[in-house]
Amino acid sequence: MATELTERLTALGRAHDLVRPLPGGQGDAALMGDLLTVLLAPYDDLGAFKGRLRVAVERMGVGQSSATAVALVIHELATNSMKYGALSMASGTLDISSDADGDDVVLRWVERGGPKVDAPNGLGGFGSKLLQRSVTSQLGGRIDYEWSEGGLIVTLRMLRARLAL
Repeated sequence: MATELTERLTALGRAHDLVRPLPGGQGDAALMGDLLTVLLAPYDDLGAFKGRLRVAVERMGVGQSSATAVALVIHELATNSMKYGALSMASGTLDISSDADGDDVVLRWVERGGPKVDAPNGLGGFGSKLLQRSVTSQLGGRIDYEWSEGGLIVTLRMLRARLAL
């Protein structure tokens, strides 16, 4: 447990390093793919995404202000997947992809091969509420969940302009 927590905190620190401003004001944004790779590294037991995790996103920048919100969303989704979803099973997989849709960036989180998932009863817990608020207020978007027999699909819609901040 301590090792897992240390790995996750280290990944979060590396994610912030990716967006830390460089001297002279150059390079204060990270690429989404790099950010996701760093954030998901503690969850990938085979390393370098050659195993159960696959990331295929468009080349887009994530600014320093948005990186924290993105990191929070990814860590919450990954933690829930490890506990209840596809990553809780040896055969489970996670695919993350993105598309541009006008002024929005649409990120899709698709879990397959895990246990049957059901929509939560009620309004959701603290993590769900925190995700919703982070996505709407910090990223100018919304988060939608599709609970299917095949696995969970999360669609994260963010304003491209906000993502770059």
